[in-house]
Amino acid sequence: MYQKQFNNPNTKSTERVQTSATVGFKNGAIQIIIWITTIFFFTIPTLSETLFHISYVFGCDPYFRFNDLSYQWIALDNWTYTTTFTVPSQIRVRKKVLLVFDGVDTAASISLNGIVVGKTDNMFRRYDFSVRKLLKDGENVLEVSLLSPVFYSSERRKAHSSYSVPPECPPDVQKGECHVNFIRKEQSSFSWDWGPSFPTMGIWKDVRLDAFDVLHLIQLSSLPLYSISTQWRLQVELLVDAVQTTSCQVELSLSELDSKQTIQNLFLQGRLKYNFTLHINKVDSFKIEAYLTSFLQVYFRTVELIQEPVMESPGLSFYFRINEKSLFLKGSNWIPADSFQDRVNSAVNLLQSAVDANMNALRVWGGGVYEQDLFYNLCDELGIMVWQDFMFACAMYPTEDDFIQTVREEVIQQVQRLKSHPSIIVWSGNNENEAALATNWFNIPASQKPTYIKDYVKLYVNNIRKIVQEDQSRPFLVSSPTNGAESEQEGWVAANPYDPHFGDVHFYNYNMDCWDWRTFPRTRFASEYGFQSWPSFSTLEPVSIPEDWSYNSNFTSHRQHHESGNQQMLQQAALHFNLPNSTVPLKRFTDTLYITQVMQAQCVKTQTEFYRRSRSEIIAGKGHTLGALYWQLNDIWQAPSWSSIEFGGKWKMLHYFAQDFFASVLPVGFEDDDTLFIYAISDLNHDLKLRAVVNVYSWSDLDSICTLTSDQLLVSGGSAAAIFKQPVTSLLAGCGGCTRLTCLLSFHLENNHGIQQGPTNHHFLCSPKDAQGLQRPNITEDKSGFMVILHSDSVAPFVWLDVGHIQGRFSVNGFLIVSRNKTVHFDAWQPTSVAELSRSLSVTTLMDVY
Repeated sequence: MYQKQFNNPNTKSTERVQTSATVGFKNGAIQIIIWITTIFFFTIPTLSETLFHISYVFGCDPYFRFNDLSYQWIALDNWTYTTTFTVPSQIRVRKKVLLVFDGVDTAASISLNGIVVGKTDNMFRRYDFSVRKLLKDGENVLEVSLLSPVFYSSERRKAHSSYSVPPECPPDVQKGECHVNFIRKEQSSFSWDWGPSFPTMGIWKDVRLDAFDVLHLIQLSSLPLYSISTQWRLQVELLVDAVQTTSCQVELSLSELDSKQTIQNLFLQGRLKYNFTLHINKVDSFKIEAYLTSFLQVYFRTVELIQEPVMESPGLSFYFRINEKSLFLKGSNWIPADSFQDRVNSAVNLLQSAVDANMNALRVWGGGVYEQDLFYNLCDELGIMVWQDFMFACAMYPTEDDFIQTVREEVIQQVQRLKSHPSIIVWSGNNENEAALATNWFNIPASQKPTYIKDYVKLYVNNIRKIVQEDQSRPFLVSSPTNGAESEQEGWVAANPYDPHFGDVHFYNYNMDCWDWRTFPRTRFASEYGFQSWPSFSTLEPVSIPEDWSYNSNFTSHRQHHESGNQQMLQQAALHFNLPNSTVPLKRFTDTLYITQVMQAQCVKTQTEFYRRSRSEIIAGKGHTLGALYWQLNDIWQAPSWSSIEFGGKWKMLHYFAQDFFASVLPVGFEDDDTLFIYAISDLNHDLKLRAVVNVYSWSDLDSICTLTSDQLLVSGGSAAAIFKQPVTSLLAGCGGCTRLTCLLSFHLENNHGIQQGPTNHHFLCSPKDAQGLQRPNITEDKSGFMVILHSDSVAPFVWLDVGHIQGRFSVNGFLIVSRNKTVHFDAWQPTSVAELSRSLSVTTLMDVY
């Protein structure tokens, strides 16, 4: 047993007087006034430390090379945190004192002055223990004895002896630990196909003493609800802890409407929840700001998940209507930003990067954590809609009474904490567990399947769903993917949860040609899809050494946690590109990293554009697609993955592409039966008159061979429409005898004033590896401030600018040059200089890697 001592005399107490909460909108304010006694808080900051920081005591980053294996022993031992503190006199004289742990990771016994006050078994719960009688003058000793999460999970698995709860262990390629489904902690901490195994243990959120005499307000939430008959009503929920039955005055006032509601409320002894309702006849885009123990900000909005029959199609629609407007959800999936939650400081950068790439939605994936308050506050402010999973993923789960009970408390607390955030538009019970049952991922014998379905319904429907349904402001889905209402009709586990006629779909296929849009499912909503790539060399370099810098090194094999992933990337890239063949080992490695990013960006671009142009069509009963959330936004460490942003915040080529393929107005080109189609896609609220302008270029020349323009078409807001159609053979024949091998297309949309709308797009008539005339361009750079002007003497695809370790991003990157000059701006995220940028800047094109 390792005993780590924390003796810090600098613990502090603060006094907060809870008297009122002011809620403002426009020219008026809603006030919530609760007359109660003074609350005292005593913080114990020395306990807020993750145990894996011991790796830094040893002087090495846990992400360096093979340290995830070197530090496995830490999670296999038990650990004790100890701290001593002196309690201020104003704390001990209160009638009730609670020792509060906002987050313990995970299985622990809590002792104060040698007396066990309680135990924890759930990373996602807040725990508090009554300790007034245990506090004493002078030094108090607090101990948190943590059990190895690996052995705890194993013991829980052994206790569940009647039948197995699969999976027993992760695939060998993940180098992870077993039985993570038996412990209520971050599921990916035992390993995942994009992340390492770091079964963390420690105190991952604040620890404090709460002291009070009469009434303690634990949680305040406000929920705006709307119905046609009653209009808006504001539901204010108070979770309180009363020392004794007491009468308090609660005042709700709305100054703009000159109304006030005063309630003489009886708060009963103990911990109870109280609801108060304020009816509002007029709402004009206002917000609520509430101040009590914390800051709360809520905006009025409505959410509907529309599942209704679709004309000329079997099945049901699946889309979100926000404030009575149907929206196409454009975005990605969010995973934990670090294996060690108390190190996470990148939420601001990552969420701003999502917005900068024209995303409006993120799915918080169910194998990670319920994110910190800052995350949801930022989503509220930035206008990012959140699909919120509960933390269950890719597994069956036990349903013993104690497991169900801790899950119930977890869900109650998380819904109370998060439901005031308007950014959350849907709750989802789990990630892929309906699909796992329906398609038998775990080889469960048919005779035993009813047992697992019964457990599934017990956990997600009879418990989680029942709790969440108290939140009437947003829908609940039992799983993702799911057939939604159809799954419910089939007893909550559909025969085929991937049916594109219903619900949302997850889709992955690495053997197909990702440039062929016909291979993608024409689904109602695509909530997961993607392709892997490697991060850039500047991201890998700090956690590796020169002997690792080969695509076939032990390091690159170790970092790949998806079976055959490294080979799949090269196989997919080889369909359309020549693979790097430099005789210089480091150049060949960096060129290979580049080509995987080119492949990933082009694959996800093709698939996303297919979904966006399918929003207004039903073909063979499929379509009406109104959501595209690719897998995944961010990385948890420096390794190959499906992410568009590398660990540390650097944008991959995919994320730069997302700026365009998620643009509110977008032209999309594709071929069907040797005919070129260009669709105009608009997410705007108003109609546009648009025409397509197509420029034909030779691979060997920057001068356009010819230009074709379509007739002008009225494109309705929130729709996709074919705006250009022409057989490729006739198009090329009319452009100076171009062939598929010698020419390529660039196109954009213009309004009736000739002003370009949306980005410029391109269409390759052949694979770049087959292109005739493609040559290595002579590109030079002029640098002025944080601006780079590129001069090229020929067409250059996938031009990539890189400034190494300098943090920031370019205005565009990975682009196609079809002009002699191209200006690119750089947004630095840290202090730098033109001289430093000039030294660090490199320019790579597709031909540079051959």
